[in-house]
Amino acid sequence: MSDRLVVERLRIDRGGAPLLRDIDLSVRAGEVLAILGPNGVGKSTLLAACAGLLTPASGHVDARGRVATLLQTPALANRTVEENVELALRWSGQRTTRSERRDRAHAALERLGVEHLAGRSASTLSGGEARRVHLARGVVVEPEILLLDEPFAGLDAGARADLLYDAASVLRSPDRATVIVVHDRAEAWALADRVAVLLDGVLEQVGSPEEVFRSPATERVADFVGFTGSLVEGDVVRRLRVGDVSLSDDGQFEATVVRRIPLEDGVRVELRSETAALALVASAPGPLPGSVVRFSVGTGCQFARSPS
Repeated sequence: MSDRLVVERLRIDRGGAPLLRDIDLSVRAGEVLAILGPNGVGKSTLLAACAGLLTPASGHVDARGRVATLLQTPALANRTVEENVELALRWSGQRTTRSERRDRAHAALERLGVEHLAGRSASTLSGGEARRVHLARGVVVEPEILLLDEPFAGLDAGARADLLYDAASVLRSPDRATVIVVHDRAEAWALADRVAVLLDGVLEQVGSPEEVFRSPATERVADFVGFTGSLVEGDVVRRLRVGDVSLSDDGQFEATVVRRIPLEDGVRVELRSETAALALVASAPGPLPGSVVRFSVGTGCQFARSPS
C-alpha cells in the first residue's frame, strides 16, 4: 500500500517557541493511525498541520489525495440531518446531482446507524447522534485522507462504546489513510493499526497498539500508557501497572502502605520503600496506612537505570 500522508521534519511554532518539533510520520492507504498524548502537547495542532490549516516553521506535509477534516465539535447546521451530510458533499467541490447527494448521504448515515434520523432537525439530536452525523459528513465525501480530532469526546460510557464499535469498520477503507486523535488507550485499541505517542511536542514512539502499550520504548511513554509504578532492582528499573502488583504473604518485596483509597470493588493501596513506588488494588478493607506488607510483581517493562 502506498503512503497517502507523509510528514517530514515538521516544526510548528506558537508565540515564537516550538510547539511541535522534528515530526516524521507517514500513513498508508488502508491504515488507521491514532495519535495519543496528554492535554496540551499539540495533538490537535499536528492534525491541523496535516490538514494544511497551519503553515510550518520548517519541514513539510505531503497529502496525496482529497483531505477531509472533522474537528472536535460537530457544529451541525440548523437544518435536517440529511441536509447536513449533503452540505459536506457540496462544500467538497465534487460535481454531484441532487439525487446523487441524497443517495450518498443516506448511505453514509446508514453506515453510522442513524439513517432513521435523516429528516430530523440537527438541533434535536443527542450528543451521540450528533457525533454519528458528524462522522457521516466525513465519510460521505470519500476522502483519500480522513483526519479526526477526538470524535468520541463528551460522550457517556455507553454511547462512546457503541460509537467505537460502529466506527471501527466505518473509518477503515482500503483506499484511505485515517488519522485520529483519541482520548485514551481503549479508543486506540479499538480503532488503530498504529499508535503515535506525542509528548512535549515530540513523537516519542510509533508502533502497533500492542508494541506501544505493552512494550513502551521509553520510561516517559511507559508512564503515559499506565506503567506508573516503579521498582529498582540493581541497574534496572521495572515499570509496573496497578494490575502487575499483588499483596502476598510470601512476596519477594516489602514496602510500607502510605495511602489507602476506597474503590467501588476494593481499595487502591499505594506502597513506598527505598526501591519501590507503586500501587495495587486489593480486597476491602485492605492494609492500614503505616503497615508493612509483602508483595509480588509481574513482568511489567524494564529500563536501564539512569546514573544518579
